[in-house]
Amino acid sequence: MIRFILTAALLLSGTPAMSAPAPQVIAHRGASGERPEHTASAYRLAVEQGADFIEPDLVMTRDGQFVVRHENEIGGTTDVADRPEFAARRTAKIIDGQQLTGWFTEDFTLAELKTLRARERLPLLRPTNAAHDGQDPILTFDEVVAIARAESARTGRVIGVAPELKHPSYFAGLGLPMEDALVEALQRHDLTGADAAILIQCFEIGALQRLKARVDAPLLQLMSVSGGPADRPDLTYAAMSRPEGLRAVAAYADAVGVETGLILPRDDMARSLPATSLVADAHAAGLRVVVWTFRAENLFLPLERRHGDAPGDHGDLTGYLKAFYALGVDAVFSDFPGTAVAAR
Repeated sequence: MIRFILTAALLLSGTPAMSAPAPQVIAHRGASGERPEHTASAYRLAVEQGADFIEPDLVMTRDGQFVVRHENEIGGTTDVADRPEFAARRTAKIIDGQQLTGWFTEDFTLAELKTLRARERLPLLRPTNAAHDGQDPILTFDEVVAIARAESARTGRVIGVAPELKHPSYFAGLGLPMEDALVEALQRHDLTGADAAILIQCFEIGALQRLKARVDAPLLQLMSVSGGPADRPDLTYAAMSRPEGLRAVAAYADAVGVETGLILPRDDMARSLPATSLVADAHAAGLRVVVWTFRAENLFLPLERRHGDAPGDHGDLTGYLKAFYALGVDAVFSDFPGTAVAAR
């Protein structure tokens, strides 16, 4: 536990970047570049590769339980479409202003979801991952915490958990308040303290502000290149990433989790442009900087880091990571945590 407390305190404190430890590696949905995301297989592989944190995205069931899926629409990440008993549950919904058609976790009980099996979300891009389809069940948040603790005991180093609350305003509108369920879970697992092996993320602002009043656990405000928080239509992430916006975030969060393009933008040809001042600005505001998401495939890399023309071929992820490490970022999310660990 000592190792995690020391590194987490530095990662999430206001100390200057030069005194911080080596950047932390957060396994984005596990080692999701090599196994179907959000599965026990992906999480255990990530730990084996040296990840400091494993990340579960949290959505809710009809009976108010957390399950771990990238989105509450699960048609592309499970075998639900092949299950005739659930065919009638296919429907269309509007989630944060976007219309989606499929199967949604809030229309299932936990027991029903536990009968499903995970599938690779990007089978055309990651066909080798699809070979593992059907092997893993959907996990609960409790089960991910249990994996982290079992792997901590096995490896002798504390593995943190970085849960992301997905669409909390939407779920609150269904009578499924995510913050209440999360605080209950954090208390149950003794993860409410400032030195807890946890890092709570959200794209919305209100959920983090309300959690700030209830727990001391580290909080991370997510930001993307475009758009803004679903619960604050008056704000954009671009404005939040400027110095005055970062100072406002620092009133309730310990860190910002920013898309790569907010630090190294790209031109119209997808080539990297010079770095912005975001890292320095965030550190000046007392915030740590976590960057998402580092993937090896050409499709996700800037033009100068690609190898060949095929979208699924792997480019120079190592070089891209090193460019961000050199800018003083405090942590990275990666689908390939082994590469991120080796690069640092």
